[in-house]
Amino acid sequence: MTAIDYDLLHVGDTLPVLVTAPVSRLDLALYCGASGDHNPIHVDIDFARQAGMDDVFAHGMLSMAFLGRLLTDWVPQHQLRTWSVRFVAITHVGDAITCQGEVAEKFEQDGERRVRLALTTRNQHDDIKLKGEAVIGFPV
Repeated sequence: MTAIDYDLLHVGDTLPVLVTAPVSRLDLALYCGASGDHNPIHVDIDFARQAGMDDVFAHGMLSMAFLGRLLTDWVPQHQLRTWSVRFVAITHVGDAITCQGEVAEKFEQDGERRVRLALTTRNQHDDIKLKGEAVIGFPV
């Protein structure tokens, strides 16, 4: 990972895009095991259909984890100050997720230089799945 130079960042700069492989049923099962979230709506198609869904779908936190990978591919985890998302739409089995970030603001807080990032995830049809933001700190 190359260190990011705060002085060379500008509002509107974008992070390198992260594109996932299409979300699979195996991904959902593995995430259940790793996270401890065994809600059957994510792995049991009969349960999902009884709940009115056509199929199982990804955990919202799995999609958030994709954004986490975008962030930590860009800077070390210890530079992450805040991170939040709003779940906009369901991520379905077969969705390939594109994670994007853009510098929305540069500022100083608590004696540290920081950037606020606007974040999104979208599927292959350009449907937004998550919107969020993160604040990254840079040592002075």
